[in-house]
Amino acid sequence: LVSPKSSLSVSAHNAVVGLAKAPGSTGPWHKFSFGLDPSALQERWFVSEENIDGFLDTALCPSSCSQSALESQPLIEVLDVSEDRIQIRVE
Repeated sequence: LVSPKSSLSVSAHNAVVGLAKAPGSTGPWHKFSFGLDPSALQERWFVSEENIDGFLDTALCPSSCSQSALESQPLIEVLDVSEDRIQIRVE
């Protein structure tokens, strides 16, 4: 993280933390952790096609699934992510 470029904005009903990657860091962030202290952190994942695929693989079909069960899983594609919405297509 680059601390001078990171930011914090707090209002009566909301808080926004802006984080900036260090110059040597590349690629998307997949998850983040937050909490009041290091022993009680909660983990959240960013919405991405890869994260949704991974979640569905785990939730819908445990490691003991057959090949036919894997082939019948829905195809989920993340079309658009913005501040106020996410658009996902399921086939």
